[in-house]
Amino acid sequence: MAAGAVPSLIPGLRTRDSALSFAKSVDFARVSCAPEQSRMKLRRRHAAVIRSSSNSGSEIVELESAAEGSPLLVPRQKYCESLHKTVRRKTRTVMVGNVALGSEHPIRIQTMTTSDTKDVAKTVEEVHSLSPVMRIADKGADLVRITVQGKKEADACFEIKNKLVQENYDIPLVADIHFAPAVALRVAECFDKIRVNPGNFADRRAQFETIEYTDEDYQKELEHIEKVFSPLVEKCKKYGRAMRIGTNHGSLSDRIMSYYGDSPRGMVESAFEFARICRKLDFHNFVFSMKASNPVVMVQAYRLLVAEMYVQGWDYPLHLGVTEAGEGEDGRMKSAIGIGTLLQKVHSGNTKKKDGLGDTIRVSLTEPPEEEIDPCRRLANLGMQAANLQKGTVPFEEKHRRYFDFQRRSGQLPVQKEGEEVDYRGVLHRDGSVLMSVSLDMLKAGSINSDRDPQLFGRSLGPAGYRIPTPELLYKSLAAKLAVGMPYKDLATVDSILLRELPPLEDADARLALKRLIDISMGVVTPLTEQLTKPLPNAIVLVNLKQLSTGAYKLLPEVTRLAVTVRGDEPYEELDILKIVGDITMLLHDLPYSEDKLSRVHAARRLFEYLEGNSLNFPVIHHLQFPEQIHSSAIGRDDLVIMAGSSAGALLVDGLGDGVLLEASDQEYEFLRNTSFNLLQGCRMRNTKTEYVSCPSCGRTLFDLQEISAQIREKTSHLPGVSIAIMGCIVNGPGEMADADFGYVGGSPGKIDLYVGKTVVKRGIAMEHATEALIQLIKDHGRWVDPPAED
Repeated sequence: MAAGAVPSLIPGLRTRDSALSFAKSVDFARVSCAPEQSRMKLRRRHAAVIRSSSNSGSEIVELESAAEGSPLLVPRQKYCESLHKTVRRKTRTVMVGNVALGSEHPIRIQTMTTSDTKDVAKTVEEVHSLSPVMRIADKGADLVRITVQGKKEADACFEIKNKLVQENYDIPLVADIHFAPAVALRVAECFDKIRVNPGNFADRRAQFETIEYTDEDYQKELEHIEKVFSPLVEKCKKYGRAMRIGTNHGSLSDRIMSYYGDSPRGMVESAFEFARICRKLDFHNFVFSMKASNPVVMVQAYRLLVAEMYVQGWDYPLHLGVTEAGEGEDGRMKSAIGIGTLLQKVHSGNTKKKDGLGDTIRVSLTEPPEEEIDPCRRLANLGMQAANLQKGTVPFEEKHRRYFDFQRRSGQLPVQKEGEEVDYRGVLHRDGSVLMSVSLDMLKAGSINSDRDPQLFGRSLGPAGYRIPTPELLYKSLAAKLAVGMPYKDLATVDSILLRELPPLEDADARLALKRLIDISMGVVTPLTEQLTKPLPNAIVLVNLKQLSTGAYKLLPEVTRLAVTVRGDEPYEELDILKIVGDITMLLHDLPYSEDKLSRVHAARRLFEYLEGNSLNFPVIHHLQFPEQIHSSAIGRDDLVIMAGSSAGALLVDGLGDGVLLEASDQEYEFLRNTSFNLLQGCRMRNTKTEYVSCPSCGRTLFDLQEISAQIREKTSHLPGVSIAIMGCIVNGPGEMADADFGYVGGSPGKIDLYVGKTVVKRGIAMEHATEALIQLIKDHGRWVDPPAED
């Protein structure tokens, strides 16, 4: 690495690869240079360290590779106020009509209408309970966004605003703009906020071409953006409007992608190009967003954005969201992973104002817009609770976690040892493990849901007087497949179970059922006290740190494998016992929800830091025991999904963790199992079903998105490893399907276009034939399998 010094004032230092632009002048800079990247044709250098020699007290700006060997440079600066507790990142206040956004105000909740904007009557003048905007307002939304794609829609916006005012609704309205600077200028005269997409506001729709720019060419494009964008900025200043500079991962311009790739770095730079114009014109009433359908990319982009804002000294609020999250539990899980990770990271310690990073949020679901409000509120409430209690853990130095570039820490999977009677290699899965808790009562009944079909269990009376279950029902509850009554593992079978109470020694049937699970390499984890009194051959024994340090585990046979439960906030001296005990198959990170002042996320990060610092590569399972008040209703299920996504998901998106164990006594077993696999898939780990990228619908949508989405899911949900995008229109360009293998997109009214990746392969298919055409397309590319037959 070469190094050099650059004296004299530097009003702005810019490198294309790192996309850093420093707002403050520095008197002396020390610049380290890396070799030019082979993928870039132009000669460019990396600024690695910028040091101010003045007495201003400004911080050192350091850059480092995002990962060993990675060409991506990231700031080593903080991306949040504290790494070990929830502390607020301060922002300025941005006014959207009469609603204030920012760190001194509550988290604002918003959604988007789905009706045709030109149909003013449908949007506003319907019966009160049926009017989309009023329905959204009545549900408690603080803002509502409406798509405005042309002059007719812009004209309709004036009528919409006026009629809402006449109905005594003053909820701020946000115009969603793509490709239409003139329309934005028009609607800025009546709506309270304008959302612009920097990827297509002044640029043409991306053609996914790699374009080589000279510095002069690049500068000319920036000047073009300024010419097109400046009139809107001036109008927003004149009318007191707000603006959201909202980057979408799937709609970056060719210019940005040619320099930065389809990456979080490109997303941030795309937004900064527009923000610099706003600042140049002394307009500061704007917020940022960095949306992606992939929660991992979304989290990285927001972190990088905030890190760069710290470098710049900027304090603009943030709108958080995972775009095209889908529907049902899938959509809620993806949103909880992305939004919850960031909300939990930096919250206010001020009990009076409790919001955090993410000053306004939207959960984008392929459902009626008012259905988005409740999960939004639940996420906001989780953040408020963490802020109010100032949750955290004891301070620790974090050296190993990668904030901006996903790298999974993979624990050492079990290795078969000579002389072992069973195969332990399957008790954990390389792509992420699912463990389930099975109670003795569940083992007796065969399943938590066994009362729904009493014919499925009960052969005889056991020694304790209860009915012995047919083991097949237990196997099915674990998603094991059956062949002549014997279980075997499938793609989405539970990897291991936690059995807190073993059946009596004389209960031969129950023990045989457990033996058959162990024989197919399913781990059976049971507490030390149970194993000592009612030993189960080849079980994995659960111990705590005290039982390790006192040597209680030595009462077991020497060949016994151990699982160790840890909290993460223990003194390092207590954790040191992990260095000397052998046969540890896994760690269960378990911090009770009753610990009001302790943060599960921060305690886990501290644990992982300890493990990495001591070269301990035990697999770590996130063990979440949910409080009893999370009942089995739909509301309770939503709570559990959001809590799991925002706690365990916040760690898994950083590559920290090897699986999950979700416990909730009142929840159905199948729901807990499916939620666990959904969590792993949402964090881009273990793929066990078809992945859908489904837009939430808006006024541009060219078909009934909810109906078509349900139809496609019904026929294609059995294709793990296949990703399908279902888009109401192509406004953001085919890049919105960056994560999808196949795309089903509204091309014109009643007509569908089909895509393979970002390439359209069939156009104008009649709606009634489009789903079958999609299936045929999947078959043509060798990705189709027939649905499995029912057992």
